[in-house]
Amino acid sequence: MRRLLVLVCLLGCSAACFAADAYVFAYFKEPGTSGIYLALSRDGYKFVPLNDGQPWIKPERPGEIMRDVFITRDPSGDGFRMVWTWGWKGDSLGYAESKDLMTWSAQREVPIMGDFPAVRNVWAPETYWDAKAKEWLLIWSSSFNGSDAGNRIWASRTRDFRTFSKPEVFFDPGFVVIDATMFHGLVAGREQWALVVKDQTEEPLRYQVRWAAGPTVEGPWVPLSGPITESWSEGPSVVRVGDEFVVYYDHYRAPRARYEGVETKDWVHWESVDDRMDFPQGAKHGSFFRVSEAEAERLLSRHDGAAK
Repeated sequence: MRRLLVLVCLLGCSAACFAADAYVFAYFKEPGTSGIYLALSRDGYKFVPLNDGQPWIKPERPGEIMRDVFITRDPSGDGFRMVWTWGWKGDSLGYAESKDLMTWSAQREVPIMGDFPAVRNVWAPETYWDAKAKEWLLIWSSSFNGSDAGNRIWASRTRDFRTFSKPEVFFDPGFVVIDATMFHGLVAGREQWALVVKDQTEEPLRYQVRWAAGPTVEGPWVPLSGPITESWSEGPSVVRVGDEFVVYYDHYRAPRARYEGVETKDWVHWESVDDRMDFPQGAKHGSFFRVSEAEAERLLSRHDGAAK
């Protein structure tokens, strides 16, 4: 079993690579200026807010936006990386890191699209360790002023989160896509990657979650699946719970605005988990990672309003 776990981690590191006892959900609440929140689950379906429901990490500057947070464990197992949407407009994403999830580094603005003056936005960044290249892959969605093409998924690489490769288009299916997330594991019967996105097509209206498979962290991605959610869905994240693969997402249209989920064993047949899940009220687009029992107990001990 140990050798199998090591092999999986060499193929591609994700939260699933860490032998863990609990799930953590990192999220934000509208309007996105109060900070990042954490919730804990033992079963992967029912999440209890940590820190008495108060922000775990607050913006360092009043009014600063922290949305669409993504937290992942460092491949060494020692520490965590966090990226988030820095603003509705602009060329930057946010970055911070932590050794223990309790104390965090300074929040840093990263002008990842600074070489593209016409860029309109950098939304929902996520980062994945490429074990073969020994560097991080960053993905996000961007659109451009003066262009009707809309958002596509972009990417850049880094080893230290200070020097970055020139961004390039990562995924362009020929229509608007945002909120890309990835998962490495047993996908559709094979050890491969899944790329899950929101189809932002307006005519005819889609706004649904779809996915594609690829042999590496960069694809190539086979044609997208059909929708696995109803319309008005966004912000997907993939969690492995036992034999099931759960895609949680934000169904954001009233009167049923709430977090929802679908699960599958084979990536073909999907079933709702809405009747089994329990998420913090007001939770918006976030991410999931695994922690040990000792880490879970440490997180549960915090009741001070916000991490430093």
